[in-house]
Amino acid sequence: MTDGPLLSIRGLSVTMPGPERPLTVVRDLDLDLDGGDALALVGESGCGKTTTLLSILGLLPRGAAVTAGEIRFGESDLRTSDERQLRRIRGGRIGVVWQDPLAALDPVMRAGAQIAEVVSAHTDVDRRAAERRAKDLMRLVELPDVDRTFDAYPHELSGGQRQRVVIATAIAADPVLLLADEPTTALDVTVQDQVLALLGRLRRELGLALLLVTHDLAVVSETCDRVAIMYAGRIVETGSAAEVFAGPRHHYSGGLLAAAPDVDRPGTRPAGIAGAPPTGVAEGCCAFAPRCPRADQLCLSALPELAQPAPAAGRAGHLTACHYPLPAAGARRPDPAGSHG
Repeated sequence: MTDGPLLSIRGLSVTMPGPERPLTVVRDLDLDLDGGDALALVGESGCGKTTTLLSILGLLPRGAAVTAGEIRFGESDLRTSDERQLRRIRGGRIGVVWQDPLAALDPVMRAGAQIAEVVSAHTDVDRRAAERRAKDLMRLVELPDVDRTFDAYPHELSGGQRQRVVIATAIAADPVLLLADEPTTALDVTVQDQVLALLGRLRRELGLALLLVTHDLAVVSETCDRVAIMYAGRIVETGSAAEVFAGPRHHYSGGLLAAAPDVDRPGTRPAGIAGAPPTGVAEGCCAFAPRCPRADQLCLSALPELAQPAPAAGRAGHLTACHYPLPAAGARRPDPAGSHG
């Protein structure tokens, strides 16, 4: 690995097939993640979060394409790596936890065999050693009755148990980076908290870096050090999670926080964001302008750069893309109990 960030994305742009011409869904995205750090990529459905994650893995759907940018993982340029190189990295140095564990697992393979298969694919061990390693991993992710669970099929397990199997496969080859795409969405509230606690423990014990894709602000507050807020294919605000939640600078970030239920103020209603996000990336303007109460002609005619807002407040890493940023104070940090489910 190099001395720079573990994962570095520069100028990433991605297109998807459109009715008349390709539609740009991610534009000029920059992202850095250091070893051992946890970064959340947050935004509404359709903003480009999962597309960004799939671009890192080289798993974009048919017809989609990375049209610009660089994706570096340590010394590897993932954008120019061939499929053989990517297969060695995926499941090896990069583990993945998918949103729907039932869809992520092979329904006709026993749970333990799926974990052991990943061990065999990325390490030079025989079948018995791979099975022993799989059982050790099942214990590490706190699966019950490991001998029974090892021989169970995915449909015989609960949703939380299936997600633990997925997490075990993700860490089976000792990765240094874990990508998690909405890992708690398909789970009930109690199990969500258990899975988040598990991810946090594994990150600490194994020294993993974590890139978490989510729309749930409470998940971010429990799990990540830093947050990048994404809207219409672009990052509009980034910084430490504590700083962004305490004082969001972009009006979209402020709207997301205002939309989260506040359990400390009974009787108050969350404030929704009027309108709907655009389809694809807006050109030459702020994409949030049609929904923003502060927008004027400048917002409709000039794209704001992601930069330190003036007057500068807090650490230099708190950046926003807004012509008229919010004051650097006042918004609350979301309560984890308030927005789960």
